[in-house]
Amino acid sequence: MEQFLSTETLVIELLLVVSIVAIVVRRLRVPYTVALVVVGLLLTFRQPVELNLTPQLILALFVPPLVFEAAFHLEFRRLRESLVPILVLAVPGVVLTTALIGLIVSVGVGLSLSSALLFGALIAATDPVAVVALFRSLGVPKRLAVVAESESLFNDGTAIVVFNLVLGILLSTTAGEGAAEPFNLGATLVDFALVSVGGLLTGAALGWVVSFLIARIDDYLIETTLTTVLAFGAYLIGEQLHVSGVLAVVAAGIVCGNIGTQGMSPTTRIGLGNFWEFAAFVTNSLVFLLIGLDVNIPQLVANIVPITIAVLAVVASRALVVYGLAAVLNLRRPTLPGRYQHVLFWGGLRGAISLALVLSLPRALADRELLRIMAYGVVLFTLLIQGTTMNLLLRRLGLVERAPAQLEYERRHARVTGLRAASERIEHLYREGLIAADTRERLVSDLEPKIQTAHEAQQALLHEQPSLRDEEHDDARREGLRAYRATLSTLLANGIISEPVYEELVTEVDASLDAEPPNHAADVRDASARKE
Repeated sequence: MEQFLSTETLVIELLLVVSIVAIVVRRLRVPYTVALVVVGLLLTFRQPVELNLTPQLILALFVPPLVFEAAFHLEFRRLRESLVPILVLAVPGVVLTTALIGLIVSVGVGLSLSSALLFGALIAATDPVAVVALFRSLGVPKRLAVVAESESLFNDGTAIVVFNLVLGILLSTTAGEGAAEPFNLGATLVDFALVSVGGLLTGAALGWVVSFLIARIDDYLIETTLTTVLAFGAYLIGEQLHVSGVLAVVAAGIVCGNIGTQGMSPTTRIGLGNFWEFAAFVTNSLVFLLIGLDVNIPQLVANIVPITIAVLAVVASRALVVYGLAAVLNLRRPTLPGRYQHVLFWGGLRGAISLALVLSLPRALADRELLRIMAYGVVLFTLLIQGTTMNLLLRRLGLVERAPAQLEYERRHARVTGLRAASERIEHLYREGLIAADTRERLVSDLEPKIQTAHEAQQALLHEQPSLRDEEHDDARREGLRAYRATLSTLLANGIISEPVYEELVTEVDASLDAEPPNHAADVRDASARKE
């Protein structure tokens, strides 16, 4: 009981630290993961905490929410458009990365080839959390964002499969069980294929079952609970079937996110999105802070040489894999423009998955301590150096789509919309007899000049920037469709239309909302990118 209370106290303390860091980061406008790493370093000055978590428990707790949240929000249509480069980078790319890092680290640090390959496998998975957040804030091309995030999603699964295969070989060799059975490349590749494909099929089947249930339920609490069961259950069932639990979670998340959401109400979609965003936020934060409790700065300084070699190995292997595989892909037809390749190379950050894997290393492993320190050093470098310079790189490459004029339009449009909503609410309160006439007059007389000024400012901007008319048209179209949907809900609640008619019409509205209007500016940008 005392051990349980101490663990609970530690978790509460860590969550408090996470909250404080998030508040400070919001004011300082620095990447959250970077700030979290710095806090993790500061935590290393305290007495290390002994956490009695088994390797299996660490992966089962931390990996499913991180992977499922990303997979759930991945649109299948966009994934399909860039599936070939994504799979090439995520499967052969991870295997090549593992081999290259393993060879460089083995020669440079002096580790055995098996231990070096194990390090290569655990550090091969990219984790562009900070980069993707930057993509969203700056408005980079959607296709680039999809490739970067999807590659990370699939290479998580590939890297963990490779990691488990290498770890199994290493442990069996260490125990003396592998002396009579030398390494068999063919058998290993077959195992890799069976584990990977089996995981994807298992997750897809489970995702379809849960999506089938969600389509027949209209309770956001139950639907959220079902997706939670799906995320952790897909991992556990995959592991029980001796296939990739991580790839099972990936497939389950993609299927549920693309099929299951079709039967969800807007309330459920919002609630579900918020829940998984919170789950990924907490999990990501705890991984960084837990590793901070397990590593100390003197150790990092004492091992600066192997850390430097590991960083060089990771950066060099990423460059060779991205530019090499992109050159092969572009032989057939332009798939990854040069600017995209630069971003994918420098944006190959390492993060939570690598840290979760290194935390899961068995304590009996001879080189565990050195692998752990090198992994943390690589994560520090990618987040503190690469993560903080991505903004500059994107701007230098001209990949920032959200121009100052567009931001100004969003600002003025939001101001007009907000002021008009306030005016309409005051009128509603007056009609309901909740405020007096003189109160209404005072409020309206104060709001009307502001509305007029904001409207004139918006129109002046549209006159100066005619290209923004397309965005105004899209905003109006979406607002009209949302009002249409709300009216349908009211008609159903009042018994004016039946549920089958409601579902038919709502499906039409949702399809219109999900359909993206033609973006001529984006088409021009993509065309110019393909010419590079």
